[in-house]
Amino acid sequence: MFYHAKEHTLKMGNTQMDYISFGKGTKPLILIPGLSFNRVKGSAVPLAYMYRIFANDYKVYVFDKKEMIPEGYTVKNIAQDTAYAMKTLGLSHAYVFGVSQGGMIAQYLAADYPELVDKLVLGVTLSRPNETVKKVVNHWIELAENNDCKDIVVDMLENMYSDAYVKRYKWLFPLFTKLSKPKDMKRFIILAKACLTCNIYEECYKIQCPVFVIGGRQDKVVTGEASEEIAEKLKCGIYMYDDLGHSAYEEAKDFNSRVYNFLCG
Repeated sequence: MFYHAKEHTLKMGNTQMDYISFGKGTKPLILIPGLSFNRVKGSAVPLAYMYRIFANDYKVYVFDKKEMIPEGYTVKNIAQDTAYAMKTLGLSHAYVFGVSQGGMIAQYLAADYPELVDKLVLGVTLSRPNETVKKVVNHWIELAENNDCKDIVVDMLENMYSDAYVKRYKWLFPLFTKLSKPKDMKRFIILAKACLTCNIYEECYKIQCPVFVIGGRQDKVVTGEASEEIAEKLKCGIYMYDDLGHSAYEEAKDFNSRVYNFLCG
């Protein structure tokens, strides 16, 4: 299997959590993905390939949200579940890399469970709600509640990717809407609402580990200012892509190498 990529299931009371692992190293690296229609299960090889730069030096874990999620689920709740999974697997003093909603979760994880996190990377995320994220995410929720699969996928693509990317690949959007068709709209709605519960700005002082922030100035989902706000609050390093937005982690060829260099530094 590619970079020893494997799929696992962890029991959590009356439910379970899927996760994948890959890599040949011993230092644990926790990747926390953002809001998506896709699940971790079935994605071991694609994720291992996408993050292959980390595979030689780290044992990488990517945790999904637990199978049964309640109404009112928050990013703090997801951080609690992630901490439970890490403790169950004996993972501590890990490096944590969170993107978008994953970055929100990662902040709570580092603040509330400092023994679990040695270094923290926050990609295209925020520490408190702003008007842009409220408008964008509430629109996604409205489309999802109306079961408008086509429009929600297109809206997400247009808001997440740079204008140049959208212009170049607009003709492929009909294919993307078919490939990204949501399988569980209710789950998506609960997780989308969870994005709006992130409000850790005033508690950021609890994060004591080294932090690196990386964002896009053209971010139409959380704004580039949100990344800059975190870095200013934490007095940490930051890199901003001037011409990219929320999907800088996919569009920028050097995104993962910047993360890698910080973790290895």
